[in-house]
Amino acid sequence: MLLAIDIGNTNVVVAVFDGEKIVHTWRIATDTRRTGDEYKSILLTLMNDEHISSSQIDKAVLSSVVPDLTGPFVSVASSFAGKKPVIVGPDVYDKLPIHLPEGAAHEIGTDLVCNAVAAWQMTHCANIVIDFGTALSITITDQNGSVRGVDIAPGLGTAVHSLSSGAAQLPTVPLVAPPSSIGTNTIHSIQAGIVLGYKGLVEYLISQIKTDLHKLTGVAPEDVRVVATGGLNSVLKPITDVFTHVDRSLTMTGLRLIAELCS
Repeated sequence: MLLAIDIGNTNVVVAVFDGEKIVHTWRIATDTRRTGDEYKSILLTLMNDEHISSSQIDKAVLSSVVPDLTGPFVSVASSFAGKKPVIVGPDVYDKLPIHLPEGAAHEIGTDLVCNAVAAWQMTHCANIVIDFGTALSITITDQNGSVRGVDIAPGLGTAVHSLSSGAAQLPTVPLVAPPSSIGTNTIHSIQAGIVLGYKGLVEYLISQIKTDLHKLTGVAPEDVRVVATGGLNSVLKPITDVFTHVDRSLTMTGLRLIAELCS
């Protein structure tokens, strides 16, 4: 079995794969104060609860955008798999089916590289991946599998938290669409501004990216697939029709594919 670990700014997502099938996925709060031993203990407990034996793990793959936790999790993954994990980064990029911009390999988050690999495997055409995480990250790949760039904005949850923590009289509100774009109370006002505002942001950026990608590569806008992932994609999914694919496990699938390509 494969142990896949995605270390993000808010959560560490861990999945166990049996072939192409995800056996189970866990989310653990990201905490740079925890040691590798602590994370290993947490994982062992979670795996035991699902009747997954650590002895079944024979390989591992790791993506991290939190440098302070990369080393501890390399140790954790190595102890489970009995060998060093595949670490997503510039050292393995030449083995991938996508191509990264020259000079940008050290700038693009490894989670976004995983997304791009999985989206390319899914679509085999020009695509835009929108990852609704701590940050709203948009990765653009052309029809030749070349990653053309990335757009980044604060994530939905980040925006709500920033607003409520910075304004004493504004509460944290549920991330759902309000009944109208005209807010008639505090909760609906915030929901209109953030949820509907992000709907507009996402739809505009997708439209503009398709236009700019056509200018750069000649790909027709209607031939560009839009893939949504991340825990908060469900907020916009009911109120927009711009997503051609929705896959909450896209990053983990990308990790699995990279592990297969690099093992």
